[in-house]
Amino acid sequence: MNKKKAGFIVATVHNLTLIIIGLAGGLSVGAGYVAFITVLGIIPRLMQLTKSFCRIREYEWAVIMGVLAGTTISLFPVQLAANAAVMAPIGLLSGMFIGMLAAALTEVLNVFPTLAKRIGVYEWIIALMMAIALGKVAGSLFHWLYYVKL
Repeated sequence: MNKKKAGFIVATVHNLTLIIIGLAGGLSVGAGYVAFITVLGIIPRLMQLTKSFCRIREYEWAVIMGVLAGTTISLFPVQLAANAAVMAPIGLLSGMFIGMLAAALTEVLNVFPTLAKRIGVYEWIIALMMAIALGKVAGSLFHWLYYVKL
């Protein structure tokens, strides 16, 4: 076997190994994410808060499609060449999703009442929640304005 053919075989095996590892990693992270949301009961709590129990199938498909899209995007580099008018709503919706997920998670785990009781500021719980929310907004704006540079 000549060196060129051996190099091609090694490169092919290497690329196939990377594809399998990447796919397995993405699927395992996605499955872990879905299991995490399911075990904590975030989707049922979100349906309860929004009074949308009749849309359970849409929630299920949204989670499944989100995991599949995330896995696909992690395998292939995706670049969106769009102006700020198109990207700003996408960023806003992404931020709303992360915010709702974080809020649902903290509500399910009762983080704020537990934290307030432990550090002795239970009467200031609303101020604590506002400080966290405003800090997240300030941090997101700083990141967007400083690193993204429209």
